[in-house]
Amino acid sequence: MAKVHFYYSTMNAGKSTSLLQSNHNYEVRGLKTYLFTPKVDAELHNGSIHSRLGLEKKAHAFSETFDFKDFFLDKSEEKISCILVDEAQFLTLSQVKELCFVCDKYSIPVMCYGIRTDFRGELFSGSSALLAYADNLVELKTICEYKNCSRKATLIARYLDGKLITEGEQVVIGGDKYKVYCRKHFRKLTGLI
Repeated sequence: MAKVHFYYSTMNAGKSTSLLQSNHNYEVRGLKTYLFTPKVDAELHNGSIHSRLGLEKKAHAFSETFDFKDFFLDKSEEKISCILVDEAQFLTLSQVKELCFVCDKYSIPVMCYGIRTDFRGELFSGSSALLAYADNLVELKTICEYKNCSRKATLIARYLDGKLITEGEQVVIGGDKYKVYCRKHFRKLTGLI
């Protein structure tokens, strides 16, 4: 039985690297995959999923109005082995349900990789839906960036010109604007929880 998987973490935990490695494992066996990345990320990276290690692969870009059911409707004759979605936190609730439908109807595994919460500690809509509907939840781990802390990082803080901020738009693209912390140090620094 095909499943929907959600691999989640903070930033810098290797989500895109893991996705690209999974895709590579399918490709070297001659199996067909479809890769997706949000339009906002695709525009920054020439339509590719990229990792901080320098790996990259072309992907289909999705916007908030993209319909996964419609996209895969005319591909029912293709032997698709896996669908991989990067930055899955940007999926809408409807898109998560569509991916679940595609998985169930066509028996295609769906592997989604994304951030669970934003810089305020609040769930992204795509992550919330995946936490509710995915068959398999896998946390990828990284380490808190606070001084000598070695605890698991679970939350993300945003910085602007070197200053920690706790208000603003939910989405601001740019990995250099963020640091990851354990809950204890996130609380200490932000006062949000």
